[in-house]
Amino acid sequence: MVTLDDTSTVKSRTRTAAAAGTAGRRGRRTGAGSLLAITAVLGLGLATAGPATATEAGPAADAGTWRAYGNTNPITSSPATWACAGSKTVAASVIAQVCAIRSAGGGSVQAAVIVRNNRSSLYSASATMDLYTATGTHLGLWHCASSGVGANSWSVCFGTTLSKPSSVKVNSLGSLKDTYLGQSPNI
Repeated sequence: MVTLDDTSTVKSRTRTAAAAGTAGRRGRRTGAGSLLAITAVLGLGLATAGPATATEAGPAADAGTWRAYGNTNPITSSPATWACAGSKTVAASVIAQVCAIRSAGGGSVQAAVIVRNNRSSLYSASATMDLYTATGTHLGLWHCASSGVGANSWSVCFGTTLSKPSSVKVNSLGSLKDTYLGQSPNI
């Protein structure tokens, strides 16, 4: 069984459950409704989309982009640096994590939800994630509509790629279906 936490050979940081204590504070800042609506399926790569818009009910989600990776680990195959929360079991033989990504050049950032389906059949999921600066400025909210993650494969839901210098640290929080995935470390 493949797990998402095994990223020791890449430029990646994974947050453990013990270090996830700040996730609750972030949840209050985004509003319980938007956090509970977060769901994700894998789609790796720096995707593009417009900024999130605010509504009376909270921020409206922009469309995220799914990318299938087959049996290729999206983190180890990427030149970018990934900072990910610990992996969570979202269903039998299905694990996911939320990540903040910084481009290899350092000037772009993105939110993502990675899904690993270790089942022998298709797994259907939707994903949602926010991206924040380390100081709490909301940069965007993205949602990937329900999609199938192939049997024994990876998929990633990507938010829009945003220009942010490496001096501006960012983090992401997200969910897959009804499972809250926590908050990534800053990157």
